[in-house]
This record gives sequence, C-alpha cells and structure tokens, in this order.
Amino acid sequence: MDNHTSPSIDAHQPSSSSTQLNFNPKTPSRTNLVVSGINSASPSRTIYGDRFIPSRSSSKFELFNVSLPPHSSSEDSSNAYTTLLRAALFGPDSGAVLPPLTPESSGRNLHSNSLNCNIFRYKTETRKSVHSLFPFGFDDQVPGVSPSPVKAPRKVPRSPFKVLDAPALQDDFYLNLVDWSSHNVLAVGLGNCVYLWHASSSKVVKLCDLGIDDSVSSVGWAQRGTHLAVGTSNGKVQIWDASRCKRIRTMEGHRLRVGALAWSSSVLSSGSRDKSILQRDIRAQDDYVSKLSGHKSEVCGLKWSYDNRELASGGNDNRLFVWNNHSTQPVLKYCEHTAAVKAIAWSPHLHGLLASGGGTADRCIRFWNTATNTHLNCMDTGSQVCNLVWSKNVNELVSTHGYSQNQIIVWRYPTMSKIATLTGHTYRVLYLAISPDGQTIVTGAGDETLRFWNVFPSPKSQNTESEIGSSCLGRTQIR
Repeated sequence: MDNHTSPSIDAHQPSSSSTQLNFNPKTPSRTNLVVSGINSASPSRTIYGDRFIPSRSSSKFELFNVSLPPHSSSEDSSNAYTTLLRAALFGPDSGAVLPPLTPESSGRNLHSNSLNCNIFRYKTETRKSVHSLFPFGFDDQVPGVSPSPVKAPRKVPRSPFKVLDAPALQDDFYLNLVDWSSHNVLAVGLGNCVYLWHASSSKVVKLCDLGIDDSVSSVGWAQRGTHLAVGTSNGKVQIWDASRCKRIRTMEGHRLRVGALAWSSSVLSSGSRDKSILQRDIRAQDDYVSKLSGHKSEVCGLKWSYDNRELASGGNDNRLFVWNNHSTQPVLKYCEHTAAVKAIAWSPHLHGLLASGGGTADRCIRFWNTATNTHLNCMDTGSQVCNLVWSKNVNELVSTHGYSQNQIIVWRYPTMSKIATLTGHTYRVLYLAISPDGQTIVTGAGDETLRFWNVFPSPKSQNTESEIGSSCLGRTQIR
C-alpha cells in the first residue's frame, strides 16, 4: 500500500522489448555464393569478392587544398590520402609528413592552426559552428551544409523560484489536493478548508470551511476555470463559484471519501474509496447520471482525455481502466502495474497516448496506445510514482516521486531521457499541477510546502518566462 495510514488493501505486491533477427540456415551466405561461382566463371567475367576496396584514383584532393605531382599513380594518391587523414585525426606530431602544397593552394587563406585540429580532442564550447567539425579550414561553403551553430541543450533551474508554506497539507497518497485553473488560480485543500492563491497577484482567498466533522479530500477546476469541485471525506461533492466564493450545490452518492475528480465540459467524474466512479452532469437535477463499476479498491486517479472521449481511472487494486462516454464497464483494462495507480496523464500531442505510474512496489511509468490497445513502453524510475503531467508546449512530461527519493524528474518523450532531476521536498511529492501557460509546475508534499518550478519552455521561445515565473524568489504562507 502506498499510504501506510490507509486501511485499504495492501497494494505492495512484490519489460523491455527485444528485436529478433530472422536467420535461415538454408540460405547460403554471400561469401559462399561467390566462392562457389569462381570455378564456373568465364575468364572474361570480373570476379567479385566479399570485401569492398575503394579506388582512390578519382579522389578530389583539391577539396583539401592539396595538389599531387603530375603523373602521380594511384599508389601515390593512396599514400597522400593516408598521410592527410593521419595528420587530421592525430595531429602533426603523429609522424605524418604532409604532401607539398602548390603555389595556388598555398596562396589561399588557410587558418594557421587548421592542421593542428584534433577532432577527437575534448572541447568545452557548447555552441560550435558546423565548420569547426572539419579538420581543415576552407573559404567556400560546402553545398548542403548549414553554417548555423549547434543548439545548446535546454537548462532547467534546479531550485524552485517560489515556496509557499501550506500548513495541514496532508501526507496521504490517495488524495488530490492541488489544482491550477485556466484563470491562473491555484486551489489547495488544507485540512477542512480550501484556499485560492492568485498567481498574478499572490493574493490568498479562503474559499470554504467544511467544519470540524469533515475535511477536503480532492479539488478539481472546471475547464473554464470559474467553478471548483471539492470532494470531501464524508463522500460529498460540492460545486463552488470561485469568482463569488459561493457554493452552487452539494451532490451525494458516494459512501466514502472522494479522492479523485475530473471534468469533461459540464460532466464531473468523481472517484471514491467505495470503489465506484460517478458521472455527474451539473446541469441535471440528479446527483449523478451513471455509475461506473470495475475497480476492486479505492479509486485514486482520474483523467479525461483532451478530446473528452475517454476517461482513464487508476485504483489501489493496481488496475488502470479506460472508459468511454457510453460505458458503465471499462472498455480497456491494464493490469501490468504491481502497485496502486494514482499517476495518470494523457498526451496532448498524440491521440490515444496514455501514461500511468505505479506506487512503491511498482515504481514504473508505462505508456499505452488506447487506440490500438497496446503497451508501448515501461520505464523503471526507482521510486514511487505519485503524479504525472504532460507539457502542452513540448513533447516532454514530468513525474513526481515518493519513497524513497522524493524527486521530480523531467523526461523527454519518447526516448525517456532525463532532462532534469529536481530535489528539495523532504516528504514524498504527492501533489502536482501545471500553470495555464504550460511552463510552470507546482508540487506539494507532506512537508507542508508548495514549490514552484520553471521546467518547460514557452510555445514560442525557450527563454520566455511565465507570468508567475517572473515573480521574485521568496517564501510566504498560503493562509
């Protein structure tokens, strides 16, 4: 189980792809075919072997500003080429004697240290012209080669630019207590209260207080950013108008706490510890319009796809399910994870691409193609996967982790190479949300802090900072 305080079933139950080459032993090799054909070949036919020996008689040494003596043989050409290559690779001290240059070539504007360039030598420059990759200087641009400099890798700041104290932020793996609206407002559930932090002004507003008999177990912004859903420990879901700080309605239906919320236009999905998912249309009078059954334990992860056609759910039963708008049973079931599945993220770049992360006993991020129902890839991260979010600006994603490294990792997809590993939280990083401009993430942990990181570039420029990212570094309190 990924939360030691939860009485749910224990989720701590104790792949790489390979390519096989087809080899047919009955098919003779090329060497055998050539050898067997020698006896029957006519004297006038050219016999081809299994080695390719190039002819350097037609080599264009003028590209290297080298002219050969008149009537030079192919052997001289080969020796000159070897000498020239040795000097280029290993430097002038390699014992190579360079061929003499003609007056025409010696009169050209060569770099004085062009022959001293060792292309295997370590260079500290991060931006180099394509011309520097050539061992010899030249004046004329080589056709088809762009002289533009090599692009330096993007640098991600290793420290948060802002830290907010968040007293009473619960250290519970199955809850979702942080969400960022399209209007740049951060909602945070602290104990039995919900607070709104306006990123543009750093203004903090207390939205609601559930009282001593209830507590906040999840928050979720509607796509328009004006209404906030609040899931409670008593199994209720409240809808609030954030601009007026007014509760619109309270919906029931769950018997236990509501730990996961996901919006799809006017439809709100809620996942509960009672193992069910309720589909609620806030325009209808009924508390819910359908009930989705399939999980055998608490539902802790819910995400609608960007086209609002598929709903992905993860549970403490180690299962990942995919539902459509018309199903009450999952249309796709994935059982490869060996721990609770809370971390779920749909790709905004490719239809049907879904990422999921497993808990402490699993530690893997898996990728699925829901259009073809295939498992694409698996990456062992080394620690509990708590959250996933995909960048809408670039094909990258970020994961937050718990036991035992409490790190934040920025990945490049599909290679899954690490762009940055961020540390700072002293507890597992259970909460994650991304800013509306797609550049900044906020992470929350049981250490009762919210940390803001600039991890993704803007759509137009990698150097442009987000509105919140331009704020000064500081540490304040959210309430």
